[in-house]
Amino acid sequence: MTALSRNDVEKVALLARLQLTDAELDTMTAQLGQILGYVDLLAEVDTTDVEPMAHAVELCNVFATDQVMPSLPRERALANAPRDNGRGYLVPAVLGD
Repeated sequence: MTALSRNDVEKVALLARLQLTDAELDTMTAQLGQILGYVDLLAEVDTTDVEPMAHAVELCNVFATDQVMPSLPRERALANAPRDNGRGYLVPAVLGD
């Protein structure tokens, strides 16, 4: 069984930028410990004859058919833009010129 300490949960909370109270830390330590215990239990299952899969259930036709529809007029799309050049939004450069 994977042991999970309160310090582990505090470190994860810090990395996730979460501010947890002492009670929340205790609760999360117990709950995450139970989850890790369940994962350890699953690791004991023999999966040698099971093929890897991307989804738990068979998926087919997951994409909707493309339909051509009238688009929003450019003037209306740019109406609430803080800055535009008549063709699109103008945004500050992020990576330089």
